[in-house]
Amino acid sequence: MSSSNPSRHFAFALLIPLVLAAANYASLHQQVLGFLGYHSTSSSLPAVTIPQATLVGTIIDDAFPTPVEAFLGFPYAAAPTGALRFAKPVAIQPGNETFKADAFGPRCPGKQLLPPGGGEDIWSEDCLTANIFRPASLPKDKKVPVMLYIHGGAFNRGTAKMHNTASMVGFATEGFVAVSFNYRIGALGFLNSKVTEKEGVLNLGLHDQVLMLEWVRDNIAAFGGDEGNVTLVGLSAGAHSIGHHIMNINSPHQYPLFHKAVIESGGPTSRALHPYDSALHEKQFQMFLTLTSCSGLSDASILSCLRNASEASVVEASNTVFAHWNPSVRWAWQPVIDNDLISRRPLSAWKSGNYANVPILTGFNHNEGTMYVPKTTTTSAQFREFWAELLPHWGNEELDVVEQLYPDPAVYPDSEYLDTRGLDVGAQYKRLEAAYGHYAYVCPVRQTAQFSKTPVYLYHWATNRTILGGANHGDQMWYETFDPSTTSVSSTHKELAGVFHDYIVSFVLTGDPNAVKGRWKRPVWEAWGKQGEQEHKTMVFGAGNDERAGGKGKGVIAELLNDTWGSKQCEFWWSQTPNVED
Repeated sequence: MSSSNPSRHFAFALLIPLVLAAANYASLHQQVLGFLGYHSTSSSLPAVTIPQATLVGTIIDDAFPTPVEAFLGFPYAAAPTGALRFAKPVAIQPGNETFKADAFGPRCPGKQLLPPGGGEDIWSEDCLTANIFRPASLPKDKKVPVMLYIHGGAFNRGTAKMHNTASMVGFATEGFVAVSFNYRIGALGFLNSKVTEKEGVLNLGLHDQVLMLEWVRDNIAAFGGDEGNVTLVGLSAGAHSIGHHIMNINSPHQYPLFHKAVIESGGPTSRALHPYDSALHEKQFQMFLTLTSCSGLSDASILSCLRNASEASVVEASNTVFAHWNPSVRWAWQPVIDNDLISRRPLSAWKSGNYANVPILTGFNHNEGTMYVPKTTTTSAQFREFWAELLPHWGNEELDVVEQLYPDPAVYPDSEYLDTRGLDVGAQYKRLEAAYGHYAYVCPVRQTAQFSKTPVYLYHWATNRTILGGANHGDQMWYETFDPSTTSVSSTHKELAGVFHDYIVSFVLTGDPNAVKGRWKRPVWEAWGKQGEQEHKTMVFGAGNDERAGGKGKGVIAELLNDTWGSKQCEFWWSQTPNVED
């Protein structure tokens, strides 16, 4: 449901092209409607004054050891509507308004991913809002580290409130300030084409993220945060985004905007990254223009047409185009090489050694591919067809190799991809989900560890959530926040969540997952090594645990191993990273 509540909908008033050309900022008082009657603030509520406004937050307890002060749903950019639709984000001008920051803002339009607990689904183009969480006991005499969370969702789904950031802060033994935010997704965030390149509006969702980083740099000290100690944390598309920010060496900023990174199930070399003018993205762009009745126009008229189209028609067209390409996983509305934020292919950046040298904690889940590949895959021919469609530049040589790397269970009875689970899936599904998981996530994560010049702490998430999904893409997110959906499963899962949460928080605070003791006893996590005794050092979480999947296996909470699972396959996928489709 599109948001129509004026107290939560931040309208940017009456912009005309002349104003757009002249103004670099938007006033917060022009954004916040329906709040003029809010005159007083309770002394029991947290309030912080920043140049743009005074934010009056709320207290979240939820049985946390430390109550959390939260400032929710406040705008960090002008509403990207009207003349600012398909435009780079515009920062907010200083003002003296008071803003009641006690509820999440609407999500950005896209394919929905329901947050924990479900709830009413409210979306709006006017969605560029942020949320800040800090312990109520935060010391007043010193700044504390900052975490900035970038949500995932294939750049077409998701919202900040999917991540239980308040719980992550509330259960930490040492204080830090955490920030989450929405950024534009779908066509509104990544309408990439030759036309949008001419207008200088590629990768708008990434530009939203950069503006949020700049906002943190300029304002987080008012909340007790240290702008010189910022950790980016992100899952899936959030992880890919962080990878691109690490590779962005053309930043005009005077000093780095972040200093550590937690990159979960993703990275700069994950999946395909095309040039802005690739044939695939042009096909998707033309389909979008047809659906919005903006086709057949001159290049100079297209964006004007799209900016005047109804919100509903733009969102419906965006979702329709994404759905059309979704079965092949050749997704629409993705980041592209734009000669700006993404100036080169990530592999070239890794090889150059010229990127942000920040400490990294990264990892993958054992069954990354289960939600993405067709469950009806039954024959070896269908297995081969999937890859031929996903990677059309491949020839028979590459297709033959991938078939050999993942032995056909119909031919080799001892194949590890022989599915004996008795599920209603095709006989080749287990084989295909393993191969896609390696290609899209597992091997790019290891590639980050292999190339990085700074310490990298690598994990392998192995606890099974369901019989079908196994250790599925994104499962670990609920554990890092110590979310009750995991801690209530069993005492083993509560310990697993506690240990993982302690590691991540320690890294956010110090750049070392071992430095802060936390609440749970845990083994020392040694950094990944490229050779010798440290080679393939990986912390494996929850191996052998299938309690959530209906089993009785408790497994091992956390164990440091020289983990070579999938290494042979990764050698092949790494060899294919330079073999790209233009």
